[in-house]
Amino acid sequence: MRIDKFLKVSRILKRRTLAQEACDGGRVKVNGKSVKPSYQLSVGNVVELAFNSGTVKFEVLDLKETVKKEQAESLYRIITE
Repeated sequence: MRIDKFLKVSRILKRRTLAQEACDGGRVKVNGKSVKPSYQLSVGNVVELAFNSGTVKFEVLDLKETVKKEQAESLYRIITE
């Protein structure tokens, strides 16, 4: 699954356009490397997303095309540093 779609499906970002802009702006890293919106994500990847207020780091646990709002958090696990 593409990183931009995962960020939208998991509801980490509200829209896929925002996810694409974040990737293009160099604010999304997978396993320590900046990625483009088309990057193919795998289970077990560690994603780091930089916001103006800080950074969120999480591990991908599952990849699904669609999920209900209540199940979105089951797709990833937040990693604290």
